[in-house]
Amino acid sequence: MNKYHNQYLLNHSQALKSIDGSFSKEELLEVFKLMLLSREIDNKQMTLIKQGKAFFHIAGAGHEAVQIAFGKLMNKGVDWAYPYYRDLAFVLAIGITPKEIFLNFLAKANDEMSGGRQMPSHWASKKLNIPSQSSPTGTQYLQAVGTALGLKKQNKDGVVLVSSGEGATSEGEFHEAVNWACRDKLPVIFLIENNKWAISVPVENQTSGKDGSISEMMKGYENLYRIKIDGTNFFQSYSAALKSFDYARNKMGPVLVEADVVRIFSHSSSDDQKKYIPKEILDEAFERDPIKIFSKYLIKEGLVSEEFVENMKESIHQEINQAADEALKYPEPEPETAIKYVYDESNRKNELDYEKSFKTGKSIVMVDAINHALKEEMEINEKIFVFGEDVADPKGGVFTATKGLSTRFGNNRVFNSPLAEASIVGVAIGMSLTGIKPCVEIQFGDYIWPAFMQIRNELVMYRYRSNNLFETPVVIRVPVGGYIHGGIYHSQNIESFFTHMPGLLIAYPSNAADAKGLLKTALRLNDPVLFLEHKGLYRQSYASSPEPDSNYLLPFGKAKIIKEGNDLTVVTYGAMVHETNFAAKKLEEDGYSIEIIDLRTLQPLDVETIYQSVKKTGKVAIVHEDTLTAGFGAEIAALISDSCFEYLDGPIKRIAAKDSPIPYSNYLEKFILPDKFKIYNGLLELLNY
Repeated sequence: MNKYHNQYLLNHSQALKSIDGSFSKEELLEVFKLMLLSREIDNKQMTLIKQGKAFFHIAGAGHEAVQIAFGKLMNKGVDWAYPYYRDLAFVLAIGITPKEIFLNFLAKANDEMSGGRQMPSHWASKKLNIPSQSSPTGTQYLQAVGTALGLKKQNKDGVVLVSSGEGATSEGEFHEAVNWACRDKLPVIFLIENNKWAISVPVENQTSGKDGSISEMMKGYENLYRIKIDGTNFFQSYSAALKSFDYARNKMGPVLVEADVVRIFSHSSSDDQKKYIPKEILDEAFERDPIKIFSKYLIKEGLVSEEFVENMKESIHQEINQAADEALKYPEPEPETAIKYVYDESNRKNELDYEKSFKTGKSIVMVDAINHALKEEMEINEKIFVFGEDVADPKGGVFTATKGLSTRFGNNRVFNSPLAEASIVGVAIGMSLTGIKPCVEIQFGDYIWPAFMQIRNELVMYRYRSNNLFETPVVIRVPVGGYIHGGIYHSQNIESFFTHMPGLLIAYPSNAADAKGLLKTALRLNDPVLFLEHKGLYRQSYASSPEPDSNYLLPFGKAKIIKEGNDLTVVTYGAMVHETNFAAKKLEEDGYSIEIIDLRTLQPLDVETIYQSVKKTGKVAIVHEDTLTAGFGAEIAALISDSCFEYLDGPIKRIAAKDSPIPYSNYLEKFILPDKFKIYNGLLELLNY
């Protein structure tokens, strides 16, 4: 532990002494006004719900003092904040206006935070560096760490403040975030507002920290400066904030501040805390109301009179009523805007020069094509950063897809992550918000599930939920598929889970040239991309191809007819392209003519090429490696049924894996997975229908 960090710990008690003498009367009155504004907004929003003019409210009452203290010390436009849903006073302190808050609360078209797409209290501001927040508790921690890492990688100033209640610290992602922040000594302040109730669960049932303390629970992290304060006391909170920002700005590492606060109102407008919190605890919370404490201080010090306080409350009451009345007059969102900004609408994808040149070189295997695509794009774009488990040299990835990259571009741009998939994706999201283009690797598709929350609820939602304020164009590379004797946990296909996520582009190339062209395109688009690489094809000769040059880009949403035919259409992708081709050659010997479509990307899906082929042949089979039930082929079959039913001369046939995990034994694996023999028999059956 470094000397500077030790000095902070030694001076802990001194750091928390009251510094109220350093404030002018005007500054203290501004703090008081912010407290009253926050409380009056809470009251007004609850009134509007009772009047049937709004639907949901979540209060910040009891948390105001510590929020304002930290908000006041934010360097606007330089620092970043990930406030949680109870941080009303914080966003007021940093500069969001009551009118903006009511527009958000009422889900108006002019709501700058989400355009009516999110529930109230999901804060966002482009100019104030507040990325759009979401409902899942704890997902913001890793993104905050990623933003801090992005600032550090680009040598930019700025501290990242991320806050939550004590309940969210039970999430594993909280501990992953603290671990990464401490490992890299990142300028992150974790502000934990401990009101001792996670909805109805008391803190003693939530944390293992001594006396219900989150700070006590977090002992042992190197470089982590821990402070525990009375968050209802503004002066103590401000002193802690000064020390926290100073420690972080001096690049000594992250800070964890545990603020002991109270929850004066129920968890939300859908809750009644009187049903589960004893009356004596509620009474104690009301006595520790930070507004009551602060007003008593002002009166005791002779700064204001009781009459002044009452007049100030009345003035703010009128101000908030006016702000609410004004917000109510704004228009509701137009219904058709509900489908805007699922994907990038900047026309970037149409500005790229696709298939411009194809000056081919020597034949190359797929894994090397991927490696070369990364090298070429990193040469062009210094904002591309590559990280994941084991990706740096000398290992260069478990399949060598990233070999040589850290040697060539340095450990700042290519680096190993902790062994934590949620961390990889969550940190990548936070980095992307700073202007970086992360390309991360999840080592096996089977292990992507810890990151599922970050992908589904965060990555693909950012543009949509922020009404196009923010974008997170992260590329996630994932080796998938069987046929390598990888057993149950190294053979999985995952595409059907992710095609159900609007906002995510998905590539699944079958050969080296397509892999290179699609990956280079993915690294230039403004949308997040899931890039699926079949590890069974990495070094197969039949998946190799002459290497396209560095200018070769392949568009998403453009399938390829790799073999023309008249009797039957086969729609497929990935490793099944080759297995189908083997089967089709045998059927040709039998006198049949088979057309094979390689989809190349699943989102967007080239339905026009599929429909044209089906209308020509009259029969169609869909071949994929994933399980038959709920595989992506079912979606393709439904689309064909809807649009081409009258052209069909037989049933839509699916050929896929059996509904079973993929076992390790070569004999068992062969029984489960589709192959050229099973495809041949399935196609022959349909041809003879």
